[in-house]
Amino acid sequence: MALVPPPPHVHDSLDEESSVCTLDHCFYAFDALYCALTHSEPLPAKLPNEKYPLFVTWNTRRSGRAPRLRGCIGNFEAQPLHEGLAEYALISAFRDHRFNPIEKRELSSLEAGISLLTDFEDADSYLDWTVGVHGIYISFPHPSTLPSTPSSDAPSPLSSVASLLTSRVSSKHSFTATYLPEIAPEQGWDKIDAIDSAIRKAGWNGRITEDLRRSVKVRRYQSRKCSATWDQYVAWRRENGAEI
Repeated sequence: MALVPPPPHVHDSLDEESSVCTLDHCFYAFDALYCALTHSEPLPAKLPNEKYPLFVTWNTRRSGRAPRLRGCIGNFEAQPLHEGLAEYALISAFRDHRFNPIEKRELSSLEAGISLLTDFEDADSYLDWTVGVHGIYISFPHPSTLPSTPSSDAPSPLSSVASLLTSRVSSKHSFTATYLPEIAPEQGWDKIDAIDSAIRKAGWNGRITEDLRRSVKVRRYQSRKCSATWDQYVAWRRENGAEI
């Protein structure tokens, strides 16, 4: 996933209804991918060109089994939806280095998922968020820069951020990672499991201590999600007068 530090605040007026993210957002992403693979003409966007941080996810649907991740990349910088959805539909399809680029023959098995990110807040500690409600964007300095204090392995809601202000932390030694709100419940993680996994995802391979967890700054956020299948997209494109 592409990571850009979250903005201080985005989208003041948030609609809590599902209309924030709709099937049209998924169809627009699907259209970008289909047209890129077939050299077809995309349909004009009919959705509002609001700005949101966003992620585009491609899954492969399998009969009798849960969908399998095929690509997921996004950006924490608010994007105009007309440009951002089309751009990240292709980036997540072709440039997620965990997977080979999506090919035309796979289209009929795909499911498009859109996450529009909202409600960014600075957490008071690494435990100040709710599993299943919040996504987490974590950042932390290299553990070698942490102040020397007696180590504790007991989880604590207290943050050591204040003590970090006196330490010399080089920006080149910082780590960042994110998990969307659905990841922790899908994996069966509690908060500590999710934080520890995010620390690993950020690139830290050493010991994870309670002092390290307390050094983690968490920016929590929520998302409005929608998904659509290939068959739904085909019906939508035909209803709008385009061949497929």
